[in-house]
Amino acid sequence: MEIISERKSSLLAFLLRWIVLAALVLGLVSMVQAQSTATLQGSVVDSSNAAVPSATVTIHNQNTGVDVTTKTDQSGYYVMPGLLPGLYQVTISANGFQTYVVKDLKLDVATTVTENAQLKVGAVTEQVVVSGGTPLVSTSSVSVSQVITQKTVQEIPLNGRHFLDLAPLTPGTMTPNQNGFLVDPLQGLGSLSIDTAGQRETTLNLLVNGINLNDEVQNQVTFQPSIDTVSEFKIDNSTFPAEYGRNSGAIVNIATRSGTNDFHGEAFDFLRNNYFDARNFFNPVTQPQSPLNRNDFGGDFGGPIKRNKAFMFLSYEGLRQLH
Repeated sequence: MEIISERKSSLLAFLLRWIVLAALVLGLVSMVQAQSTATLQGSVVDSSNAAVPSATVTIHNQNTGVDVTTKTDQSGYYVMPGLLPGLYQVTISANGFQTYVVKDLKLDVATTVTENAQLKVGAVTEQVVVSGGTPLVSTSSVSVSQVITQKTVQEIPLNGRHFLDLAPLTPGTMTPNQNGFLVDPLQGLGSLSIDTAGQRETTLNLLVNGINLNDEVQNQVTFQPSIDTVSEFKIDNSTFPAEYGRNSGAIVNIATRSGTNDFHGEAFDFLRNNYFDARNFFNPVTQPQSPLNRNDFGGDFGGPIKRNKAFMFLSYEGLRQLH
């Protein structure tokens, strides 16, 4: 009986350790979301520009089907933080007014979007539908920044498939010069940093889903997520929001992809070898061709675990290169 009791105690202690560890992980996830998610805010008024308090604001993620609901305060103001980047439908309703609907509202990583609404008198069953999009000028932040969207990340061909090579698409950004500190790219990792807004490459701060990616010694990127896992990323060049710190240079904020209510996947193999490559100009026909055998292969798959509730996204990328 004593042996059975000891085994039960060991099993309970083991389960307790895993429960505590899971709680800590979930707590960390909830804390880091603030720096990689979007915020939607705005005010709701009537036709005379008077505030409409207690109006119901429902935010619907068009990819995952998840709904989040809040209400306006006494000043008619609402704010909804912690939203994943993507397309949303915003529905605003109040008693005695027509329902105000905004479709295809684009929320980018680490941005704050303002969506104001003016309600007209009428039945709640009546709807006023407007098309959303991405605001050309942000009125919610003073930071100078640019978002590299998912379409650009996924569709522009990249030699080496390193997302940081897309950073020079941002005005004021370039690869480090030849006598820079973090210049030489590494096989499988690519460029270690970028120069932007006149700052040295060693001052850059890279975040993936709010978690720092910088090496503690040289401040270089420790790894670059596979290009297939990157949803979009944003570069803040100056006048950063208050939640950022640690580095004096630009902030690169990366959001990873998530599964949706539909199953999607892909497989790829980028092959380079002597049979496909042209002979180098300085490699005469009389000499053997310089050997190269490079395979960059992998795939990804995403979908729902439980529709409108939980989702998964898996990715693998392998690199094999012989000279």
